[in-house]
Order: sequence, then C-alpha cells, then structure tokens
Amino acid sequence: MKIKICGVTREEEIIYINEFAINYVGFVFYKNSKRYVEISKAKKLMDNLRDRIKTVAVTVDPDEELIEKIKKLNFDIIQIHTKRDDFFDSDLLTKISAPLWLAFNVENSDDLKHYIEKFDSLSNKLKKKIQAIVFDNKNFGSGKTFSWKNDIGFRKLLKAFRKNNNCELVLAGGLNCQNVSEGIKTFYPEIVDVSSSLEVECNYINKKVYRKDREKIMKFVDEVKKCEVEINNQMKKGYYGRFGGRFVAESLMSVLDEVDKEFEKAKNDEQFKKQFDYYMKQYVGRETPLYFAEKLSKKFGTKIYLKREDLNHTGAHKINNVIGQLLLAKRMGKTKVIAETGAGQHGVATATGAALFGMECSIFMGKEDIERQKLNVLRMEMLGAKVISVESGSNTLKDATNEAIRTWAKNAEDTFYVLGSAVGPYPYPKIVKHFQSIIGKEAKRQHIEAEGKNPDVVIACVGGGSNSIGIFSSFLDDKDVELIGVEAAGCGIDTSMHASAMAGEQIGILHGMKSYLLQDENGNVKLAHSISAGLDYPGVGPEHAYLKETKRVYYTSITDDEAMDALLLLCKEEGIIPAIESAHAVAYALKKAKEMNENQSMIINLSGRGDKDVNTISDYVNGKGYLN
Repeated sequence: MKIKICGVTREEEIIYINEFAINYVGFVFYKNSKRYVEISKAKKLMDNLRDRIKTVAVTVDPDEELIEKIKKLNFDIIQIHTKRDDFFDSDLLTKISAPLWLAFNVENSDDLKHYIEKFDSLSNKLKKKIQAIVFDNKNFGSGKTFSWKNDIGFRKLLKAFRKNNNCELVLAGGLNCQNVSEGIKTFYPEIVDVSSSLEVECNYINKKVYRKDREKIMKFVDEVKKCEVEINNQMKKGYYGRFGGRFVAESLMSVLDEVDKEFEKAKNDEQFKKQFDYYMKQYVGRETPLYFAEKLSKKFGTKIYLKREDLNHTGAHKINNVIGQLLLAKRMGKTKVIAETGAGQHGVATATGAALFGMECSIFMGKEDIERQKLNVLRMEMLGAKVISVESGSNTLKDATNEAIRTWAKNAEDTFYVLGSAVGPYPYPKIVKHFQSIIGKEAKRQHIEAEGKNPDVVIACVGGGSNSIGIFSSFLDDKDVELIGVEAAGCGIDTSMHASAMAGEQIGILHGMKSYLLQDENGNVKLAHSISAGLDYPGVGPEHAYLKETKRVYYTSITDDEAMDALLLLCKEEGIIPAIESAHAVAYALKKAKEMNENQSMIINLSGRGDKDVNTISDYVNGKGYLN
C-alpha cells in the first residue's frame, strides 16, 4: 500500500516525509487552498526530497500558464480537480505530457455516474495518460470522507469502473488514523492520500497556520502498515483478502489441519525437496522450454514466447502438483488417493503418479466430460485407476468435485484427496500454488536469459486457476509486468452459456471456499459452459479473486469460437496443437500483441497439449465448416 501526503508547505515536513519514506508528496497549486504553495517555494522543497519519492502537482482547473510552470519543475505526476464539465472537452489535457491523476469529487452514485460518463467520453489515447483516479469528497480539501457504506449503487458503479479501466485508485478525503483501515478494506486502493488529519494548528505572526506533525505522520504510517499486516495474516490463515477460507463439514476440519501441518513441514524439509526435484527432472522431464514462437512473433509484431507445459510427461502442467501432493500423501502414510477431473489431464496425472508410487486410485469425472474425453478415460484405466462417472447436476467438473469431497470425508483415514486446481478449502489453494510455482520460477529465469529483462506481459488461461497462479506467482511483485488471466466466455458472457465466474462478480461458497461464482439471484450455482472441459467450472480460485479485486491481475474472457480459431492458427503457424484450454490464452494474447511493439515481449503459458481434444476439434471444425 502506497501513501501520498498532500499539501506540503514547509521544510520540516519534507524531513518527516524523507524519514518515513512516503511514496508520494503533493504540492497544492490552488490559491483558494490554505495549503497553497508558490511554484518557487515548491522547487526548493522538492530539491530536498529523496530521489525515490514521487512528486505530485495538485491543481484545480489549471490553465496553460500553470501547466507550463509545473512542466519546468519536472513533476512526476499532475493531479487535476475540476469544477467544470467542459474541462473534459478542452484541449489542455492533450497537451500535458506527464502522467495524470484525475480526481472524481463525489458524494453519491449520481456524482460518480456523471464522472464516469465524462471519463468514457475521453479518447483512448488520453485515457492511457491517466495513471490513477483520485476518489475525493465533493468538497475537496474539507477533511471529510465521501459516502463509503450507505450507497450500494456507488460501490457497484465503482466496481464496474475498475473492472473496465486499468487506472489505479487513490483513496482521498478525510482519511485519518481511525478510518484508514476501514477505507483500505472497503475499496482496496493502490494509494491512500492524506492531508488535514496529519496537521496541527499553530500561530505564526498573529495568523493561524497548519503544519504537518511528525507524530501524526508516524501514527498514520503505522496504521497503514498494521492494516497490510492484518490482510497478509488473513492470507496466511487461509484468506486472500475476503476470499478463501474453509467451509467444510466439521469431520474434515481436523483432516485439513493435518494436511496443512504436514505440508508446512514437508516444504521446509530438504529431503522432501530433493525428492520433488528428482521426480520433476527425471520423471516429469522438467525444465520445460520457453520457446520463442518466431513465426507468430513476426506475424503479430512483438516477441511471443510459449512456456511449454504441454511437453511435460502426461501432456500438461497438472503433473507438477500431483507429484508434490502424492509425495505428501506417502509422507502422511496414506495408501489410497482420489481426485476429480474435468478435461482428464489431472485424472491422468493422478493415475500416473499413483501407479508410480503404488497407490490405489479413484478418479471422479462428470458423465458429460467422460463423453468429451474418452481418450483420457482410457489412459486413466490403462494406468490402473478406477474412473467413477458422476451423474448429477451438470455432469461436469463441479459435480465430480462435490462427489470427491463427499467420498474423502468418509475415508480420510487412509485416503488423500489430490485436488487438481487452486480451489477448495484451505490449505489446498496454497499447496497447489506452491507446487505449480515451478512454472513461474523457470519462465522468469528463462526469459531473463533470453531477453535480459522481465517480459512485458504474462498470459494464462483460468478455470480454477492452477496453471495461471503457477506462472503468475514469480511475477506478482514485479509491477512492470502485466499479468492477464483468460476465462472461458463460451457462447459469450452476455448469454447464459459461459464459464466466466469473475465477469459477474458474484461472491458465494463452493467446494469449501469463498470466491467469485456463477450463481443466480438466490445464490444457486449456475451451470458453466465451455468447449474446453478444463475451464468448464462455475468458480475460480480464491487468490485469483483477490488478485482481481486488488487489480494486480487483469482478467478477461475468450469465446469458444475465438479459442478454436487461435488453436488452428497455432497448429498451422508453429506446428503445435495446444489444449483447448491453453488456446483461450493464445487467443487473447494475439489480441494483446497488436497493442505491443517489436521490442516488447510476452509469455503465454501453454498449459497442455491438444491430443485429448482431437475429437472435439474434429466435431467443431466439421460443424462450423471452418476448413471450407
């Protein structure tokens, strides 16, 4: 969480800002403000700032003369408040070269709707200049908050705005030590902006003046840090912000505690790590290549790399997590394993690992998925697994997971549940992320070796979200790397036939976790639809939900048709048949590539190969007449 202190006017305030390593400092160039500072004085104050502290020129309806003066001082950011509707239509905004923070001075949903309409009227070129939106009270500088809790319409509009725009959110107006934690947990801003609550009143030559107080600054910084620690601790306890948790029958609570306890021991055990590394290298065939797709790169005008998880033993990323969990199961003395599967890749990986380690294996699979994935069913049975057809609900992954959890609850004494995605009750999202993080660690190092720097963009498909959280994990702290998760839009998210759980932003409980779900107004889980069995899931992993809410990852969706077109293009251009799931990531990546230049680069996580999908591909092509 970054902090901006606004309305700085005195040299000692600069000393405090340097001392507490504040991220942004605001200088107010509005003559009606009691914190107004002359340009010449601002320059002297700026000269004493530490280099890494960014400067913000705060203006109200600025004219060209003021903008020119600000420009000469090389401010990092220009913040603009306006009281005029026609300001959005003026040419001045286009003449500003510095990044912009645009203030929305609001009190209720009507105010916010008005600002959003004005923002939407701006050109795309101008929108790209706007780095952040400052949400402040209608009477900015008043030291009062805008509506936080009572206006549901306001919060819905704000969510929709953040979903559709990549601007950061700066929370301003009336923040203090008592309410900043509530503000952060309500809006999850990237930056908090504080001013008047840090001030004390004093007399200067028979005149009241206000100065920032060191103790108040220190307390405010401590409150922000305390809130961050609280959020992080929630994550350590199984929550990612407000998502995650453990919503299961009492009989499974102690079982999950045991799994968590043994996992924490195992991941710090050198012998366990050596075992895992051995099987990753000698059995799975890691590391997987980061392949430069030369023809695609030339065709789309940017450097496109494919992280080739399709080259793993069993044909997908699923084996990484399975080997880790089966080693954990053996460590715990379990003799049987069960798993759910949709596309069949996790089922094949679990059956493979069970054969390797001599464990009895049962795989739960929806009846519809069994029909779609006959090849993988045969593979599982060849490997010695019992494939159990689930004939309830939608006959797909959701229902297979339900049945697997029910069976586990009855047989946990000798049975380990190998959960295949970054979903489910705590600690499973944490465990799956840990074992799949090998993808991101390799990809990051490989890209730096190839290009000398991080990629500009990393893209992965998202169903439950194991392959995506695996590759994203190594880049989450690299804010210069854009992370994009691609859900399945099926026949379109404006229809009922899709699997984009995050599109509707409906929060509910499914499979022991709290996350975004496809559900109706009564809270009933709706049927998901995707041509890809692995993305045909009505929820998403809780960390993905958190990463969406905090805007660290941008989530979008691709239709069945778009995914299949991308799949066939990759076949023809690079001689690679990807899984239909992976083709969703490829499809969006090719759209994104058109916005990039030849010096930029992206990584697409090719999570699996398409052998399993040949029947679906054949049916689709013949039905669509694609080749005709």
